[in-house]
Amino acid sequence: MGTTQLETVPEPKYWQLRTVLSEALDSEFTVGEILPNERELAARFGVARATLRQALEQLELEGRLQRRRGVGTTVAPPRVGVDVGSESGPHTWPGAPGDAWHAEEYAEGPAPAAVARTLGVAADAPVHAVLRSRTTGGQQVASEVLYVPTASVPSVPTGDGSEAARARTVLRELHRLPFGGQDRTVELGSARAEDARRLDRLPGAPVLIVTTRYLSDGGTAAVSVATYRADTCRLSFSDTDPVPVLAS
Repeated sequence: MGTTQLETVPEPKYWQLRTVLSEALDSEFTVGEILPNERELAARFGVARATLRQALEQLELEGRLQRRRGVGTTVAPPRVGVDVGSESGPHTWPGAPGDAWHAEEYAEGPAPAAVARTLGVAADAPVHAVLRSRTTGGQQVASEVLYVPTASVPSVPTGDGSEAARARTVLRELHRLPFGGQDRTVELGSARAEDARRLDRLPGAPVLIVTTRYLSDGGTAAVSVATYRADTCRLSFSDTDPVPVLAS
């Protein structure tokens, strides 16, 4: 094959520096160690401070560095391994024993347009929405909204009136349906304002979005949209030992 136009474009200088810095983080620094200031780093690598800042920002987005006001730039701990494949098991509904998610809130109203299409309901049709969170090592790493149409769960008893109680009721009612399987997709996205608030990130920060469709009787019974912190999480979909990260 001939050389493509893209292959002739030189790699940006900040990206070359990012690669060098990443190797230095692996060989010369420890988790939590404070990096030298920008002036010292720029002098060491022979680059302009603007180029250095771009490289540091990229490494921060990748979760390799953490910047804290009053402390400086420190080496971040390794990403938290999150087992997506066995959150509630591949053959059951969300909320089953062993599920790592915690139901917090309940709401009723129209689903986002893309979710409504997947559920097969009208754009203005009210659906149940269950907000759940996931914590690993004391840190909230993901938030999820589970959308359930009224065809799957016709009504939700008020119970004690709390949102968490109604959310748990929706999950229990789902378990009355015959489970027909699930499928998942993963994509890189940007944190919306509400997700950013829950995950302690800035709006627009990179996140991993896992969309799961739950099936019953040949149709879609529920859809969940889970948002994971891309800077601290690495997702595993294996029921066995996860494959180690081979490159960064």
